[in-house]
Amino acid sequence: MALSFSLCSGTTVHNRFPSCMKLNGKSYKVSDKVLCSARNGNEKKPLVGIGIGIVAAWVMGLTALDADATRIEYYATVGEPMCELNYVKSGLGYCDYVEGFGDEAPLGELIDIHYTARFADGIVFDSSYKRARPLTMRIGVGKVIRGLDQGILGGEGVPPMRIGGKRKLTIPPLLAYGPEPAGCFSGDCNIPGNATLLYDIKFVGLYSGNRSQ
Repeated sequence: MALSFSLCSGTTVHNRFPSCMKLNGKSYKVSDKVLCSARNGNEKKPLVGIGIGIVAAWVMGLTALDADATRIEYYATVGEPMCELNYVKSGLGYCDYVEGFGDEAPLGELIDIHYTARFADGIVFDSSYKRARPLTMRIGVGKVIRGLDQGILGGEGVPPMRIGGKRKLTIPPLLAYGPEPAGCFSGDCNIPGNATLLYDIKFVGLYSGNRSQ
């Protein structure tokens, strides 16, 4: 991909765009090479355009790499075999397939997680990996379904997750959305009533904005 920012410098700049272009109201003919002349005779403008182009290309490249990495993780969560679940009194099932190495999630703080959410039949209905960025959520204060609060924060027989950990959760309807459908728009509901939900959770870390609150 050729990026072209033609700020004149008195230097020959390679460019792949055909035809001509305008700069500061003046037209310049563009062939395989563009020789920019100064606006007022011998006056030269800083060669900043090429630097901007390089930075833009680098950022776009990183974005693509990050997206590819999250797609790989997404397909890994879908393809992971179920580990042996432990069930607690609330009905929540959990198992860790990667032990965390960092801090536990503090009550009431914002945390970043990646997740893939499925129905009991294995059909995926939501995933942060598809959006190529983690979800920021406040944990333990009822901002998410009860099964996620208990499954990540811990309690009632469930150990807390630690940063870097990966956990599978089986969330019964009473700890999810209950008998009513959820995620409804114009009469269509993403989640039916009394749905058991399966989550693959990756505890990415504490939200950086916590330090500034």
